[in-house]
Amino acid sequence: PKMVYDTLFEATWETLQKFGKAKEIQLGMIAVLHTWGQQLSLHPHLHCIVPGGGIDKDGQWKNSRTDGKFLFPVKALSKVFRAKYCQKLKAKEPIKYEQIRQHLWQKPWVVFTKKPFGSPNSVVEYLGRYTHKIAISNHRIKSIDNENVTFDYKDYRVAGVKKQMTLTHGEFIRRFSLHILPKRFVKIRHYGFLSSTWKRGKLKLLQAKLQVKVLEKVAKKTFLPKCPCCKTGNLHPIAVFDQRGPPAWYLGGCQNPIPRES
Repeated sequence: PKMVYDTLFEATWETLQKFGKAKEIQLGMIAVLHTWGQQLSLHPHLHCIVPGGGIDKDGQWKNSRTDGKFLFPVKALSKVFRAKYCQKLKAKEPIKYEQIRQHLWQKPWVVFTKKPFGSPNSVVEYLGRYTHKIAISNHRIKSIDNENVTFDYKDYRVAGVKKQMTLTHGEFIRRFSLHILPKRFVKIRHYGFLSSTWKRGKLKLLQAKLQVKVLEKVAKKTFLPKCPCCKTGNLHPIAVFDQRGPPAWYLGGCQNPIPRES
């Protein structure tokens, strides 16, 4: 899974970069990995937010629209994305690639692109609802008995009609386990002028040029519990210990235990 998911991120970004370079601009992208469908089937895909333009060679913002609807031609994106992904798959797993090569190239690959809807805030809010979800929420599970699990799902082949599915315990756990990501896998990634490298310097200059109001993080108020004795005063921390325990000065200058008399 890690190889397949990493390749998905790599091929997506390289595809966009190729189209961006054709217009001589540096693009940016935020991508979030999802692996599940409504029926808990394995359906790896990326949700991507791509600004409608990029940075030119002079460091200036440049809008990029072809027909007024999409950033780049969707059908062309699909073909380039398939070629990029297959090329990487062949390099990483040449034997397995040859076994499925014919099937990969016979199928049409689709890059699903949406027109901008609402405002930038609504786009981020829409994607934000999915960033930390799991394959199925508790409210979708309707009943559990000694043998089966029944849950709701939307059938998008029939205009999103809500239906119910019943699976045995073993099958339900098998499907759910498909969506446990590899250890330490990064499922939200930032690229281009939205990457961490740009955020430390260049992005701030760009935001200043575009007169973007950057929201400042509100400092969290320190919680000061009440004194358990007087019930009126607040307790203030005077020292913070790390995982190694109290420092030597706190223990009176020596961490060695006092020997006991036998």
